[in-house]
Order: sequence, then C-alpha cells, then structure tokens
Amino acid sequence: MVLTDTHTHQYYQADLQLRAVQMQRCFDNGVSRLFLPNVDSKSMAMVFDLAANYPENCFPMLGLHPCDVKENWQEELALIKAAIPENKIYAIGEIGIDLYWDKTTLDIQVEAFKIQIAWAKQYLLPIVIHCRNSFDEVYKLLLEEQDDRLRGILHCFTGTIDQAQKLIDIGFYLGIGGVVTYKNSGLDKVVEQIDLKHIVLETDSPYLTPVPFRGKPNESAYLTYIAEKVADLHHLPVEKVAEVTTENSRAIFGV
Repeated sequence: MVLTDTHTHQYYQADLQLRAVQMQRCFDNGVSRLFLPNVDSKSMAMVFDLAANYPENCFPMLGLHPCDVKENWQEELALIKAAIPENKIYAIGEIGIDLYWDKTTLDIQVEAFKIQIAWAKQYLLPIVIHCRNSFDEVYKLLLEEQDDRLRGILHCFTGTIDQAQKLIDIGFYLGIGGVVTYKNSGLDKVVEQIDLKHIVLETDSPYLTPVPFRGKPNESAYLTYIAEKVADLHHLPVEKVAEVTTENSRAIFGV
C-alpha cells in the first residue's frame, strides 16, 4: 500500500534523530510520498534539506504563504522566485488567501496570489491553495485566472458540498486532512458525497492532528488515520483509498 501525503511541513522537525524516527514511522505505515510546501524564503532551505535526505520520498513545493504576505512581501517573492529555476519543484504552494488572522492585508494577499499563479502557469506547475475564511475571494480569483494551465489542490478543504462541487467543476482536487476525523466538524458528511477521483490526502503536519492523536503534534505517519476514515465513509478497503488518492497525486504533480 502506497499512501501520499500531499501537504506536510514534516521539515519543521529540527531534531534530526527524531526526524529520522518519524520518517521511518511514515514508511512503516505505507506513507512513502510526502509533498513539502514552504511558507516563506527562510523555510526553503529546510524543505530542500529534507528532500535531499529522502529524494525518493520527499518532493518540494515553493510559494509564499498568505500569512507571510507582509510589508516585505515583494522581497520575499523575489527570493522565492529566484529559487524556482535553480531547483526541481513540483508545485507552487502553499499560496492563497487567509482572512482568519489578518483581514487588513487582503489586497496584497490577492496581488501575491495572482503573481504566484502566473509563476505556476509559466512553469506549467499545479498550485496548492491555502484558503481560510476566504472561499469566496479565492474562488472568484480562480474563475478570473481560469485557463487550461490552471490546476491544483485546495489544501485543507473543510467547506460545503456546494463549494466542493464548484472547485471540482474547474478541475481542482480537494485536500482532505485530519479535520475529517473530528466528531463535530461536519466534513465527514461532505466527503462521503465526493467521488474519490476528486480527493487527495494530507496531514498538514505538525498541525490538524487526526483522532486519536488530536491535541498532540501531527506527523505524516498519521495519514493512515485519515485514509481509514475516508475508507469508512466510502465503504471501501483502505488499500483502495490509498490507490486512488495516490494516483490522483501522480496526475497532479507528475511524479
């Protein structure tokens, strides 16, 4: 069984010994493909270091996280853009709009999002979108930017079935993570209505830890609990969920 974590910050683990233990735990649980989004210019080195140590398993992405779109956002974008042609990356991300933490930066978040979508189109890469309290703003921008080069994943999807269908209709996949295991999230009722061909799995490690480890730091090895929950919702063996969602990830990232 091959499971793919399409969104993990596993590189945040600074203790190299513990990192090695966590990576082995991934492999022991069938989680052998990890896609790593950076968040700013400083985190690029951490992403590339983990990928260099596990080149068959870890796949870098580059982008500027919307929460890091601040006064120096143009300088940050310049540093990140300069790294793209120098490194093998598999997506532009994570990028998007976050109106949970700071609504005052919406205008520059939108501008940074558009610029990075243009990078993805230039390099023929998918985008991985962070969307928190901002579905309408993100969806409006995707409609404006829609063409045959725009594709990717709405990371950490927690929306309604109507929102899911809107994204599916424009060719996007839905990243399903630990929230689907939370008792009162309501996401389970949505996911059970969505065909697996539109879903990829993710942990967003070290955040959004699934049950039964909720409240503790997340890690990519815990993707198995998310896969099992999705399998239960679709009345399928977990191996089938792993197969379909991994194939979806291959279609998106080309690896």
